[in-house]
Amino acid sequence: MAEAGEKQWYVLHTYSGYENKVKENLESRAQSMGMEDYIFRAVVPEEEETEVKNGKQKTEMKKTFPGYVLVEMVMSDESWFIVRNTPGVTGFVGSHGSGSKPAPLLPEEIDHILNDLGISKDQANDFEVGENVTIIDGAFANMTGKVTEIDAEHSKLKVDVDMFGRMTSAEVDFDAVEK
Repeated sequence: MAEAGEKQWYVLHTYSGYENKVKENLESRAQSMGMEDYIFRAVVPEEEETEVKNGKQKTEMKKTFPGYVLVEMVMSDESWFIVRNTPGVTGFVGSHGSGSKPAPLLPEEIDHILNDLGISKDQANDFEVGENVTIIDGAFANMTGKVTEIDAEHSKLKVDVDMFGRMTSAEVDFDAVEK
């Protein structure tokens, strides 16, 4: 049994098609409700799929587990309540109802899933302050900047980007940038 205060991965059941919205909602709620020390990362497992339509090759991201979102969190009454009541979330997988808290994924299960997604468990080691990265997701997508800070605990980077001739600091998830 995990002791209180240990971060683990849980699986959320969501309305199909709302996985990315749930990820965004969770991340913004964690911030707005001051729960960054309890709710860390939300991941929508996807894989690239290439198909040929009308003689044209098309690559798109397909959800590996449609209707599910992975969330890395410390289970407390408050974090459980906030995640459970996030718009689009229908519940936790592995919760037996009537107020029982869900079972987390086993370390080997989450390692396997994250490896398949190309996300390392400890991505902080992948980045260095001063390194140039390209932001591939979010409001600053397609912008290049320098890493100024690494927040390993919350899997976030501070990246300085040049916006209209001014340096602006952007906070982005590890998986929203590439070297």
